[in-house]
Amino acid sequence: MKNASILFTAFVLSLLLLNSCNYAKSNQQVVVSSDCGMSWKKIESGDAVPKKMANPCYMKVVIPNYPMQGDSRFITNLKDRVRAYVHIDYDYSITDPLNFIKQAKFLGKANASADSDEALDPSAFEGAENMVIDKRIRDISKAIFINEDIVELDQAEIENRLLEASNRVLDTLGVSLNFITLTFDLDEQTRQAIDVSTAMKIYDSKNLSELGKSVIIQKSGAAKVVVENRQDGVKQLTEED
Repeated sequence: MKNASILFTAFVLSLLLLNSCNYAKSNQQVVVSSDCGMSWKKIESGDAVPKKMANPCYMKVVIPNYPMQGDSRFITNLKDRVRAYVHIDYDYSITDPLNFIKQAKFLGKANASADSDEALDPSAFEGAENMVIDKRIRDISKAIFINEDIVELDQAEIENRLLEASNRVLDTLGVSLNFITLTFDLDEQTRQAIDVSTAMKIYDSKNLSELGKSVIIQKSGAAKVVVENRQDGVKQLTEED
């Protein structure tokens, strides 16, 4: 009778233990630390995630195992001191959570409960993006753009170069960029200079350089007319009026 009672108790405890276990899911990357983030261990997909128990230094970060989006905005210089406002949209994946968490240890504080099995909201990675990804993209971008002629540049080619160069650096930090979209926002004077340069190349190719110069000079001196269609204060008449 005593042995039966022991077996029953063990059976109940095993059921409770199984029900209380969390498992790493395929769309998650789980890393845990038992020493307040000094060292981390990755929990493979399908394996049980340890509980924090009575360890006050236990930390757990559940990272999404799917692509996330980010963006970077800054001012840069191109060839011949042309300044441009740059907007870079990118899609990234965390490929090595152990290397990534070393760069963004503060994410360990983001989980409200160390026993939660929910992945962090993508918005929690905004700070990590600034610290890990944006800084590297800006440094690499500025090194590339400084030698690029704004009139001649091939945007698709620069995006590919920027993607490759960024991934060589970010790979060691546990991050990989899937794609990059680059946008230059130029001031009015710079855009006009690009138009003039492009137009002159067309005139030169047709042996019409002098005509092109004359047309451009006349165009630059022409008044810019702005037409506004305003209806403020217009009263609609009815049959009673």
